[in-house]
Amino acid sequence: MKTIEIERKFLVHNEAWRASVTSAHVFRQGYLTRGELSLRVRTIDGQSAWLAVKFEKYGLRREEYEYEIPYEEAVELLARVTGGIVEKTRYTVPHGGFNWEVDVFGGRHSGLTIAEIEMDSEGNKPSLPTWLSREVTADKRYSNRSLATSQLASHVTSNPDACPLEPLESPLIQGG
Repeated sequence: MKTIEIERKFLVHNEAWRASVTSAHVFRQGYLTRGELSLRVRTIDGQSAWLAVKFEKYGLRREEYEYEIPYEEAVELLARVTGGIVEKTRYTVPHGGFNWEVDVFGGRHSGLTIAEIEMDSEGNKPSLPTWLSREVTADKRYSNRSLATSQLASHVTSNPDACPLEPLESPLIQGG
């Protein structure tokens, strides 16, 4: 199914979000990539699997086509990915009328926690929880594709407080 993904990403600097968790799922995912086009293979809770075609991002928007595939085929595809497998547990955390997705990474990115919010339009102005640190929406190092194909420096994953929450003004979002 085709969708337009509109999202923002933030580092997380404490565990206060855990008190509001409504669900959790374990993801394993990897990427088959060529240029700006990526094909993501994802398994969820060791039971279901999805294939997503993602195109280049423009501002906060990206076209995405996502399809459920047989779990066994996803496992075969994960053996062929570029780079490595991203392991994370995704928690759903409601806040201010939006559902935040908090990804706690394992494996080679253990210690990294990123919160994402998907929005209906780039004009949405969600309330930012106090447990957020700096926004990393425009920082490609924090894309799941980059995490699958590279290693973040340990100081980046272990100390998000070194980068306090920045104002909403950014190259992507104007006017707060």
